[in-house]
Amino acid sequence: MPPESVLHINTNRDSVYFRDGVRRIDFVLSYVDDKDGDKKAERRREFEANLEKAGLELETEDKSESDDRKTYYLKIHAPWEVLATYADVLKIKVPFKASDIPKAREVPLEWLTHPFRLPDNIMRPEPDYFTAPFDKSKVDFFLIDDKDTFFPPSTRNRIVYYILTRCPYYKEDRKEKDKTGINRLLNNGTYTSAYPLHDCKYWKKAQDMQCESERYHLYRYWARFLCFYKEQPLNLIKKYYGEKIGIYFAWLGFYTEMLFFAAVMGVICFVYGVLSYEDNITSKEICDPQIGGGIVMCPLCDKKCSYWKLNSTCLSSWQSHLFDNEGTVFFAIFMGIWVTLFLEFWKRRQARLEYEWDLVDFEEEQQQLQIRPEYELKCTGRRLNRITQEMEPYLPFPSKCARFCLSGATVLFWVMACIMGVIAYRLAVYAAFASVMKDSPTSKIQLVGSLITPQLATSVTASCINFVIILILNFLYEHVAIWITDMEIPKTHLEYENKLTMKMFMFQFVNYYSSCFYVAFFKGKFVGYPGNYTYMFGKWSKLRNEECAPGGCLIELTTQLLIVMAGKQMVGNVQEALLPLLRNWWGSRKGRSHPESAYSRWEQDHDLQNFSQFGLFYEYLEMVIQFGFITLFVASFPLAPLLALFNNILEVRVDAWKFTTQFRRPVAAKARNIGAWEEILNVVAILSVVTNAFIMAFTSDMIPRLVYLYAYHPGSEATMRGYITNSLSFYNISQIPESNLPEAGENPSCYRDYRYPPGHEKQYTHNMQFWHILAAKLAFIIIMEHVVFVVKFFVAWLIPDVPTEVKARIKRERFLVQEYLHNYEVEKLKMQLIRYFNIIKLNNSLKNNEFGVCCG
Repeated sequence: MPPESVLHINTNRDSVYFRDGVRRIDFVLSYVDDKDGDKKAERRREFEANLEKAGLELETEDKSESDDRKTYYLKIHAPWEVLATYADVLKIKVPFKASDIPKAREVPLEWLTHPFRLPDNIMRPEPDYFTAPFDKSKVDFFLIDDKDTFFPPSTRNRIVYYILTRCPYYKEDRKEKDKTGINRLLNNGTYTSAYPLHDCKYWKKAQDMQCESERYHLYRYWARFLCFYKEQPLNLIKKYYGEKIGIYFAWLGFYTEMLFFAAVMGVICFVYGVLSYEDNITSKEICDPQIGGGIVMCPLCDKKCSYWKLNSTCLSSWQSHLFDNEGTVFFAIFMGIWVTLFLEFWKRRQARLEYEWDLVDFEEEQQQLQIRPEYELKCTGRRLNRITQEMEPYLPFPSKCARFCLSGATVLFWVMACIMGVIAYRLAVYAAFASVMKDSPTSKIQLVGSLITPQLATSVTASCINFVIILILNFLYEHVAIWITDMEIPKTHLEYENKLTMKMFMFQFVNYYSSCFYVAFFKGKFVGYPGNYTYMFGKWSKLRNEECAPGGCLIELTTQLLIVMAGKQMVGNVQEALLPLLRNWWGSRKGRSHPESAYSRWEQDHDLQNFSQFGLFYEYLEMVIQFGFITLFVASFPLAPLLALFNNILEVRVDAWKFTTQFRRPVAAKARNIGAWEEILNVVAILSVVTNAFIMAFTSDMIPRLVYLYAYHPGSEATMRGYITNSLSFYNISQIPESNLPEAGENPSCYRDYRYPPGHEKQYTHNMQFWHILAAKLAFIIIMEHVVFVVKFFVAWLIPDVPTEVKARIKRERFLVQEYLHNYEVEKLKMQLIRYFNIIKLNNSLKNNEFGVCCG
């Protein structure tokens, strides 16, 4: 307790200080009385007694003063001795000398960026210092002006949380090591919440001049949507929320910046498709009443589907040209290089942040490796730990192996069930739509087809319904992934998080991308031909494999990608912004009726949403799924990066607003990088080169058109005239089986393939042009993949992961730390020697005086 002379009662409850107005609240625990109150009260007494023994100071707010008259609030303060001790234990870096490295020089035309900049005091809330790990025995080595403010609030709450997670709640005479930590007490309901405090209201500065107003500055300069064109105050974000959240927003901002270049190239590619609209001879032939109107096509499903005229796909063929043109090839190659540049430049930005945020020598905190309580409860076996020489719980190998196999089988089952379900659904819906829209033989099909066709109806409705199913399955997959991970019983929190990350990403990958993969790589590829069609589960299922329209499957892939990607972004932003707002409005309804001074800071924060340990996990997952959309299938929709850019500009501000106004302040945590997500991004980047090469070769009609243009066009002049007729094969309708025959009508008809005509000695087998096109497709895939991969690896080799300037600064700082520590130790030794010799001199002088007195 502080001396009586400085004690005064703090009447303003909207404060981050104890009632004395001096000691800062570093953490708050809340609890309520319930029917199992005796056991919980005993645990609380022991826990709080042990906290006081650890040096923390506590103050309780009675439930009579809370807005609901049920909740108690325990306020925790860490005095200097505790902060210094644990800063030494955690090796927290603190300043010891002002940096003498000159700032970067201003570049020419820098004034152009002024509209996008924030004030210097917001961008650089702290001076630049050289730092070293704190050492309690060398306090005078560091730049300590005021012990109360030397450690910022984010560091203080991190230290207090470290103590809370290790403080036991058993009596001294009963050493039960499993009864340790605030997380266990939260799980068993002893406490209802544990959180550090925001420093002030976000809409106005703190009235107390001693208190920071960092939350207010974050809201004013960062969280408002009107700041969407401004840079992010990353240093202030790091200072307030910690490095782990800071690195997320740094990555999100950098990703959004890089999307600008991809979006510009995508727009150029799309504009090229628009400008070359009139030169599209293929679509003109399809729409021509004499050409496309005179070609009758085979039914697209059994019995219910009728014959149809080729010109019924006129609109879709024009639409397909916008995305399926020569410019798309160059854009796909550009995106393969862009994704490499993005990942390599991010490594450099990340290395710079590691240096600026003192994370160069950072290692995973020990608390992340702490054994999970669930592991201790479920693992009854014990064995000696060779390192600690203590008995600890363990999971026998046979049990671990069985759980792993069951987990893998469950994941595989869900993945395969999802894929097969999507395909079966599309086949069934296609047949149903074709049945509803069937018409008399060719009499009105052109009119109906010009407005809507079974292909278009199936594509749009299947995409919309598939998106709704995706949203529903998200909740299901989340619970399945958690259940499977719990079944494996991971030992540590870090292991649990990594396993859950992989399972959730696999489920989301299949959930969001399976329909796109089906349309891109399976639809129209294994259909057979009239009289010998291929069925998904055999002929008994009557689910005939879907065919691509003459316009190709690329436009359907574009539709699928557009609906799922845009729908996910809109629903995600509404959900992220609206749900926390409504929950907080309902939770704080009682507190709003109190006077402003009576609605305490701890109650205001208690009424906000809790930021769970997987909060950032879902933010990363959302962005990585989006990254997959704009890389894996970008060859089918060059405008995807533009949609992602618009979404991310909004996403940065929505996340900032959410963190600043709707969530409790998270416990500050350190992180050097984005973790396992970086490896996932690398895998997606490599896979995207393969998928885009296959889309251009097998989903797009570009290769068949080029083969026709240079090898099969009639006459001496290279032209696309006659391509449509050349790409179709004829079938003798009299040979069609009864099961495939439509209910009405009988006309000579065609189908999309390269096969010999009826009457040929090799009728209905693939002709030579088919094999030439297949060879050209395979050659294109090999050439494109090798070109992109060579450029990718060359760029990755050319760009160093750590900038030369950062390497030099790291070396200089290490040199200065050693030099200053050496000088400090030398000076300290000199002072000790001087004091020692002064003492000896004084003793000798005293002895001489005594000798003189005796002689006298």
